[in-house]
Amino acid sequence: MVKTKDKKDKTKEDSKKNIPLHIYNTLTRKKEIFKPIKKEEVRMYTCGPTVYWYQHIGNLKAYIFSDLLKRILIYNKYKVKHIINITDVGHLTSDADEGEDKMEKAAKKEGKGAQEVANYYFSLFEDDLKKLNILPPEKWTKATDHIKDQIDLIKNLEKKGYTYRTSDGIYFDSSKFKDYGKLAKLKVQGLRAGKRISMGEKRNPTDFALWKFSEKPGLRQQEWDSPWGIGFPGWHVECSAMSMKYLGEHFDLHTGGEDHIPVHHTNEIAQSEAATGKKFVNYWMHEAFLLFKGEKVSKSKGGLYTLPELEEQGYNPLIYRYLNLLGSYRKPLNFSPEILDAAKSAYERLKRKIIEIKQTTHQGEDSSQEYELKFLEAINNDLNTPKAIQVIWELINDVSFDSRKKIVLLEKFDEVLGLGIKEMKEEKINVPQEVMHLVEARERLRKAKMWAEADVIRERIKEFGYIVSDTSDGFKIDKI
Repeated sequence: MVKTKDKKDKTKEDSKKNIPLHIYNTLTRKKEIFKPIKKEEVRMYTCGPTVYWYQHIGNLKAYIFSDLLKRILIYNKYKVKHIINITDVGHLTSDADEGEDKMEKAAKKEGKGAQEVANYYFSLFEDDLKKLNILPPEKWTKATDHIKDQIDLIKNLEKKGYTYRTSDGIYFDSSKFKDYGKLAKLKVQGLRAGKRISMGEKRNPTDFALWKFSEKPGLRQQEWDSPWGIGFPGWHVECSAMSMKYLGEHFDLHTGGEDHIPVHHTNEIAQSEAATGKKFVNYWMHEAFLLFKGEKVSKSKGGLYTLPELEEQGYNPLIYRYLNLLGSYRKPLNFSPEILDAAKSAYERLKRKIIEIKQTTHQGEDSSQEYELKFLEAINNDLNTPKAIQVIWELINDVSFDSRKKIVLLEKFDEVLGLGIKEMKEEKINVPQEVMHLVEARERLRKAKMWAEADVIRERIKEFGYIVSDTSDGFKIDKI
């Protein structure tokens, strides 16, 4: 019997090894088996925020996604070298290389230095990431700390004949790069013929600024000398310069929001591959938008909520993380107060169940390998978190599973999901006296088997922000 069991366990272990990680590659528009350049190491770059204002929950969705990907890579025994950039110069109010620099505009508005503004909003962004259980990168890279690297990249492109000069800057000639637009599947010829494309002095509508000249040198807070004159780098060049500096000219993974596909990431590929003659990135992964009333949540439309604003309304930031895990990263996520409330109820129920398991000493079977296999199948199928959450609930509700082994496995799975299962514990709640009177009245009605009347009292308790649940040991009171 022992030998048969050992053979069965070995078969399950072998099955786990045969579940490779599949991810959807925007570049090929296919789900592919992930194969890193180096056997046990993954080099990964994530486009970071422009730190001129608060990050809203739509912005933060992208970092929940990249964190999930990183955690899954680590779960698959890869060592991950992760870089996130901080844009603190060069991002203009229009992606078409026009308008004010967002950092300069914010500095004027607040009457502060551009770097003071950048440091302030970056610190708030870091606070948001901590609250969402998002792992920090190996290195944060600021654009203003890498001006020389960006100038060197532009000089390289100039030497290879990919640049030209206009009255307002140095531009990349996209017509000289053979596969321009391959990431976004752009029909470049159609763009050239279009009448709605703003050309200015550009040779082609898809050309983009590598270096912008200061209109009046000395007026901007952030400007540098260069071989072409005083100015500042274009937005796209920073990501190429910094990613290649820390991850190499050819690396594994690049992530960002789907809005980066047609312009920012397309331009990164063009300038990087033109400069090196090598493939820039093997796998491009993008998360879909957060939607409110059918429209993308963006700063230009008000940004909806920041994380602290949700906290003020009584939502633990991990409720928002949980909401993100309930859908596919590749599908738009609808947001509304009602949807968030539903996620809150589910998350609070999860928390209550976890606490109950921690407080029990039920002895039973060890089905760990079976559940590990199911969980790995889910997450390695293009980050299928809805299925992974189903596995979590199936595991929680398995009454035959030994409670101690169950909690160990749940905490292991949470290394991927990041929902704070290890920290979940009973909290002391100071219940107002008027609520306690209602609870006691409900108990009297229940003992008298007056169920309908007891339910009415339960709804009144909810109006005060508390919920009563009945257990084998009596009732429990929790905050909603």
